[in-house]
Amino acid sequence: MSSHREAPEIAKDPAADGTDTYAFIPKDNPDKVVLVANFIPLQQPDGGPNFYEFADDVHYEIHISNSGTSKPDITYRFEFHTEVRNDKTFLYNTGPIDSIDSKSWNRPQYYMIKKTENGKTGRLTPTWLPCPPVNVGKRSTPDYASLADQATHMIRGGRKVYAGQRADAFHVDLGSVFDLGALRPFNDAHLIPMAKMDGINSVQSYNVHTIALEVPITELTRDGKKPTDVFGDTSTIGVWATASRQKNKMYDRSQPSGYSWTGPWRQVSRLGNPLFNEVIVPMAEKDRWNMREPHRDRLYSKYVNHPELAALLPALYPGVFPNLKAYTKPRADLHAILMTGIPKGVVDGFANYTGPVPSDMLRLNLAVPPSDEENPLGVVGGDPAGWPNGRRLGDDVVTIALRAVAGLTIPLVDKSYTPDDAASAVTDGTTNTNAALLDTFPYLGLPGGGYQTQPGTTQAS
Repeated sequence: MSSHREAPEIAKDPAADGTDTYAFIPKDNPDKVVLVANFIPLQQPDGGPNFYEFADDVHYEIHISNSGTSKPDITYRFEFHTEVRNDKTFLYNTGPIDSIDSKSWNRPQYYMIKKTENGKTGRLTPTWLPCPPVNVGKRSTPDYASLADQATHMIRGGRKVYAGQRADAFHVDLGSVFDLGALRPFNDAHLIPMAKMDGINSVQSYNVHTIALEVPITELTRDGKKPTDVFGDTSTIGVWATASRQKNKMYDRSQPSGYSWTGPWRQVSRLGNPLFNEVIVPMAEKDRWNMREPHRDRLYSKYVNHPELAALLPALYPGVFPNLKAYTKPRADLHAILMTGIPKGVVDGFANYTGPVPSDMLRLNLAVPPSDEENPLGVVGGDPAGWPNGRRLGDDVVTIALRAVAGLTIPLVDKSYTPDDAASAVTDGTTNTNAALLDTFPYLGLPGGGYQTQPGTTQAS
């Protein structure tokens, strides 16, 4: 998965577990950038009576690097506060929730946003903003689209924000991929062959909790201007998201949970490029990676230069990837895509290089306009507005990553290499069968409702 339960320790702490990070210029507002960080993976919509929510004891942050250092130059921090209106009931709601300030909602949640830049921190929200409830079902949340609209807030500086439950936009065949690296469309070629079939989207029917922030492009650039030159020094930014907890958890019976957190804040989850910690970093180092900052990622370059998956593909699919099997050079193509950005001269008319510091970040070139017709294969499919240039909600990152690891992108840096025929065809065979994406902010689909949910399917209403 992109980063759902990607490391042993964070898998035990879903409230702090980042699942996906996105950064893109929206077609309906091309002077803005949309930053999305999803948390709390694999939410069953019918998971009451204690439904999913952001944690009050976690700092959720989106970081921007615009100085070529891979260090955060701008950080947006989201802090949450939850109330219980009626402490005599076990119910999440005591009647229909017809507005986000409805007294029937027994456990409302609120948040504030703080921005840190140039060492100074200030609040972007003078008051606590309300989240929407989760989509409980047709009786409890009869018009969820209206609740979600009420929870979309305009804040000063031409910014827009949403924090609450949405449908997951990621798709992947988990059941097959982690069953000895099988891809259902290529089952017959696997070391343990089975009948070919379409991929199955394992994420279908699950929700996530989304933080979506739309800000002017000029707020994120080093010089405060909107870039127009793809190759300009200020055109590309790095983006990643993190979650942090205080260092010490102590028994405290005065708290409703019986515990309190104290001490300095420590990062416990992070996510830039999709699938990096999932399939690049070895299991024994995954938790350590989650705690590190991107500018210290040089340690992980060796796993990018010689990825385990590139060796597994020829072993799992005998005879299908002979050229990949014979290729022993460091994977300079993957290192550029994942660790430094793509420099000028590698892809005609495009670059998103952020400097020589190896670091896992999404890299978004702000001078590349949004595509009129998006190709879900992004840059590999000839669409420079898609991943690995930022990441859009509709980008098929699993297929892109599989084809890159399989050798399709090696000729970008090594003209002597000929990709295997399968490299341009490999896929897990899934499509986004989750709720439909929206054309307007916050762009992710409405979350599935509890009452409406059946195993393997979901509806927003």
